[in-house]
Amino acid sequence: MKIKILKKKGDVLTFVLEGSTPAFANALRRIMISEVPTLAVEWVDFNDNSSVMFDEIIAHRIGMIPLKFDSGKMNLPDECRCGGKGCSLCQTVFALEKTGPNIAYSGDMKSSNRTVKPIDPKFPIAELLKGHSLKLGAVARLGLGKNHARWQAANASYQYYPLISGGECKNAKTVISECPTNALKMKYSKVDFDDPILCNLCRKCEEVCSGDLTIRGDPNSFIFRVESVSGLGPAEIVEKAADILEKKAEEFKKSAGKL
Repeated sequence: MKIKILKKKGDVLTFVLEGSTPAFANALRRIMISEVPTLAVEWVDFNDNSSVMFDEIIAHRIGMIPLKFDSGKMNLPDECRCGGKGCSLCQTVFALEKTGPNIAYSGDMKSSNRTVKPIDPKFPIAELLKGHSLKLGAVARLGLGKNHARWQAANASYQYYPLISGGECKNAKTVISECPTNALKMKYSKVDFDDPILCNLCRKCEEVCSGDLTIRGDPNSFIFRVESVSGLGPAEIVEKAADILEKKAEEFKKSAGKL
């Protein structure tokens, strides 16, 4: 298998996976979404909340705030040497105290670990009017997206890499203009891809073409789009997903050897 990076900008990574199968591509996608450990607030303890929002709503908002953290220095609770009781290696404590008139933002959350903080300090948590106050403590722990959306690492999708054949259309200009993603161009008097990454395999061009034009997906090459929705970068999420998939394969191999 080969990986070719097409675009890497901010929290989004686009790459082509070549020499693979749909089963492998889908397994990699599912792991990126649901099994890469991330850090998120799991428990919120309210000391005071006189805002117009219920405790449950504020707790839900805080739980969905993505947190930056060093993945190499934190453990899943059930894998930590403390046995999941809670220590600096498996959890981080936050404190928030704010009085209105004001808005409580994610940047107002004071962390017990200086390397752990929200990815953006401007996530609004609650608007506090005059005389309103908010005081709470929160505990963030590592978890998996398959257990709760707060721990989802990324939005990941893939499609077959598009291939074009023929391209001898008498109404070539019309075919190119009808492409909804502007993926086509003229090349040596034939319709060809201008940018195959833009093609979504809708095959509108096949319907319009007066002549010979075929678009199909390569069953062994896939275009992946990975958008991080956590404190991990998209490239790190792909690498960790590959490591997890490899570990699963090794465990299956050991189990199969016992049959």
